[in-house]
Amino acid sequence: MTTSPHHLPETPENDELHGRPNRCAARRAWDLHLKEDMSARTPDETFFAIKPGISQEEALVHASDLLRSAAATAYESANSQQGNQRDLAFSVVFLIDMAKAMVERSLHTAGAQAST
Repeated sequence: MTTSPHHLPETPENDELHGRPNRCAARRAWDLHLKEDMSARTPDETFFAIKPGISQEEALVHASDLLRSAAATAYESANSQQGNQRDLAFSVVFLIDMAKAMVERSLHTAGAQAST
């Protein structure tokens, strides 16, 4: 027994998939993903920049404040979870607290060295 192959209908040349706007959009998408200079961010497009000339102590104080805020957010998130999700969220709180302790130790060490 032989089966006849299923033929796909011919696509007309003026089909909207072959239209100029779609070709331009496809070219832009390829350019975005394949050309390094097109996808590289310029320094002006950065979301967050550190103030030039900031002291190490000032940077550590700011990092400590950011970690405190992150820990509070993670803690509130953990409180609204149950089971494994709650455990995972509290592990994030713990990791943030450890990082905050390291930053604060660096601040105390820098402060002790500055006073001697």
